[in-house]
This record gives sequence, C-alpha cells and structure tokens, in this order.
Amino acid sequence: MSPLPSYFLSHGGGPWPYMNDEYGARHALLAASLRELPRQIKVRPAAVLVVTAHWEGPEFLISANPQPGMIYDYSGFPPHTYQVHYDAPGAPLVAHRIKALLDGASQIASLDHERGFDHGTFTLMTSIYPEADIPVVQLSLKHGYDPSTHVAVGRALAPLRSEGVLIIGSGLSYHNLRQFGPAGRITSHQFDAWLQSTMQSPAAERMTQLLAWDQAPAARLAHPREDHLLPLMVALGAAENEIATCIYHEETFFGALAVSSFRFGSSETS
Repeated sequence: MSPLPSYFLSHGGGPWPYMNDEYGARHALLAASLRELPRQIKVRPAAVLVVTAHWEGPEFLISANPQPGMIYDYSGFPPHTYQVHYDAPGAPLVAHRIKALLDGASQIASLDHERGFDHGTFTLMTSIYPEADIPVVQLSLKHGYDPSTHVAVGRALAPLRSEGVLIIGSGLSYHNLRQFGPAGRITSHQFDAWLQSTMQSPAAERMTQLLAWDQAPAARLAHPREDHLLPLMVALGAAENEIATCIYHEETFFGALAVSSFRFGSSETS
C-alpha cells in the first residue's frame, strides 16, 4: 500500500470528549477535524502509533500491553471522567517492530508491558475511531527533549507508514497552562503564525527552523516546557520531505488561543 500520512494533532484540554456540556462548544472545531481523519486516509490502519506528550522516560518507551487499561492523568474534573474507558486492544507485535526499528537506528528503547492509555491518547482516539476496534501502541518522549533526537526517531519509524501503521503525534501547538485563555492570546497567535509559515517552507528549511523552534517568536511563552510540541518532531521525521497541510486551525480556542494540527504527506492512499 502507499504510505499513510503522519499527523501532529492538538489534543485539546483534559477529558473533553466526555464533558460535552462543559467543553463541547469549545472543542467543536477540533472534534470535527478528528472525525475527518478516517475519511482522509481512506483505508483502515492495521494499528495506530500515538507519540504522546503525556509519557516520557530516560529512554524511549513503547507500550506492549495487549489489553491496555486507562491512565487518568488529569485533576479537578468531574468524577465520571475517572471512569471512562477506551477499550481498544494493544498491539505487542507492532510494539516489537517499533523497538526493532529504533534499535536499528541506534535509539535506545524499551518495551513497557503495563502502560495504559493516557489522555493524550484516548481523547484523540475516542474521537477518531470511536469503535475502539483498531489496535493502539503508545511511544513516549525522551528526557532532555532534544528535538533532533525525536526527529531521528520519526525517521526510523517511517517504514511503518507502508506497513499500515498510522503515526500520530499527540500534543498541543500552544501549551502554557498559566496563560490558557485570554492571557495567552498574543503569544499563541505569534507562535502559531510562525508555525504556519514554517510548515509551508521547503522541506530542508522547515526542518532547520523546527529544530531551532525555541528561537521562534514567543516560543518559550507558548511552550515553557516543550513536551506538547515534541510529538510534532516525530511525526515530521516520519515524513520529512512531504508536504504539510494544516487540517485544523482556530484562533479563539478557549476564547482566545490560536491552535493548529497538521498532516504530513498526501491523504490519497491505495
């Protein structure tokens, strides 16, 4: 089959798909963009690999639990959001394939046989594939947050795209929780404008700019801690010479914020 595209997806705030009354209107555009993904790729993936901003380790960690549980890695939300389930299976064979690819690229990685789905994964997946019938594997970030290392991991994982594995980087294009609302209006718009321009640059220039992302306008105000940006590096590395398409953008997220998601590669698959 033709290679599947890879994605960097902004995953929204908290367990929003399970709080329609409170968060539904704020996430309507994001939800619509996520529901569109299966129509974009047109084929049923063999598995989904989620590079999640909500997991990191001293080396790259790969979830290999055949029946993942749930990790409610948020606080202050209604009691029912600590009982929700996304019951997709894991994919241990895919996890072993990922480890082999990373080993071959001299990227140290370990299998984690206990890890469940964190909210960077299940909030997206419950919107994209609500039937929960496609296996899901998670990949952590690595301590130190070196962007070039995460791009290199994406490059190593690129063969998965031709093996029917959909690669999704799950983060948020703006992630300053102390200025999550009107206080972040200016900085989120400045950083998003840079990100949009960078994504449309030629591949080599795009890579150079993203590897030096912290020199972008308002970079450290938009991402005081870059955990929610680094999944972008992996998704890009997996399709670094392919066109980037903005598939979700709004400028009034939580009333004021500019946030975006991107697809790398064509939506035409066969």
